[in-house]
Amino acid sequence: MKKIYIILTHTGTFLSTIIKYYTKDEFSHISIALDDELKEMYSFGRLHPYNPFWGGFVHEEIDKGTFKRFKNTRAEIYSLFVTDEQYERINKNIEYFKENKQKYKFNIVGLLCVSIHKKVKSKNTFYCAEFVKHILKSSGVSEVKELPEIIKPEDFEQLKGLRFEYNGLLKKYKKKKYLEIDGVHNLMQNKKISYV
Repeated sequence: MKKIYIILTHTGTFLSTIIKYYTKDEFSHISIALDDELKEMYSFGRLHPYNPFWGGFVHEEIDKGTFKRFKNTRAEIYSLFVTDEQYERINKNIEYFKENKQKYKFNIVGLLCVSIHKKVKSKNTFYCAEFVKHILKSSGVSEVKELPEIIKPEDFEQLKGLRFEYNGLLKKYKKKKYLEIDGVHNLMQNKKISYV
């Protein structure tokens, strides 16, 4: 068994605030990650931090791109156990998107229509929640069948087996991990630890 990570976020951008207003949910974006440090984190979102309407498949990083620009991004992070085979399929499916990202566009119309409970889907287009659902479903994660057809980020909290990991500022999630590692190292060296 291996763990994958589901990351719900809200950046506070104009578009994300509109989405939040209509959905009445706390979070407006979702990503999937293959590791606990979120170095392999993927979604459909902004291709450029300053352009909300130029979107597609993105490799997201806590300290780069959109999340770097919007430093007060709030996050809720969950883990989910999957089989080794499912994990390999997830990895393979994400690799396919990496290699063919020019084929795919951001489904801005579909995203906006979520607010009126209408599904609009064009070929080779996704918004964030559609992408994460597609990756899980095409990788054989059966729990995804319970999710609604018109999908929003917070709908993923319904997934069976989901385990809560973190809530707070996204930028502090990575810092917290490093402090824990540094703390263990410093204790082994019998040094005094100072947290700033």
